[in-house]
Amino acid sequence: MTTRPGATDQLRLPLQADLPAGADGFVVSDCNRAAVQALSDWPNLIGGVMALCGPAGCGKSRLARIWAERTGAMPLDGAEAALADPLELEGRPVLLDRAQDADDETLFHLINLSQSGGGALLLVSRGVPKSWGATLPDLRSRLDAIVTTVMEAPDDAVLAAILTARFAERGIAAPADVIDYLVYRIDRSAEAAQAVVAALDALHRPVTRALARQVVEANSEMFD
Repeated sequence: MTTRPGATDQLRLPLQADLPAGADGFVVSDCNRAAVQALSDWPNLIGGVMALCGPAGCGKSRLARIWAERTGAMPLDGAEAALADPLELEGRPVLLDRAQDADDETLFHLINLSQSGGGALLLVSRGVPKSWGATLPDLRSRLDAIVTTVMEAPDDAVLAAILTARFAERGIAAPADVIDYLVYRIDRSAEAAQAVVAALDALHRPVTRALARQVVEANSEMFD
């Protein structure tokens, strides 16, 4: 992470809350604990650039949004970041989700802006910055130097929490044995959890382990 001599005072940012509203229901477990800890006080003291990476459905975008809410960061998304007004971004934290989709020039300018007093940039992507296909030499060297935290696919505790939450959104109190069965048989992602819950709900029948097995076996191509 890039630091600047004498910048500590000017980069200190007031935190809106220790646990923003968006943090409700976010389960901290072994698969995401390192990322949660890395973002817990950043960029309160030193600013700069950090990357948060991990597979689809691991919860990185949600964790990044919690961070953005806590710090008052400006949220940007992929290629649309090129449309942002630099004057609105200078001197404040910025969240860039799907960062690998932004063009080289936009990435370069956002990294430069993060060096200003009060600035910080959180890049969210599946692949680490070193793997991005940047062609600008100055950008390539900066991407290679970015401190990166990698999240893993949801573990048992997180996947169970996601399933329970998706069922609750549909007014379904799924029995524990159903949650346990699904945790060990669907892909470890929020998308897979959403899909299997939607499939079960569409049957308009009491959710039981037998019904869960029926749905998983009938949709094996989705949950391998």
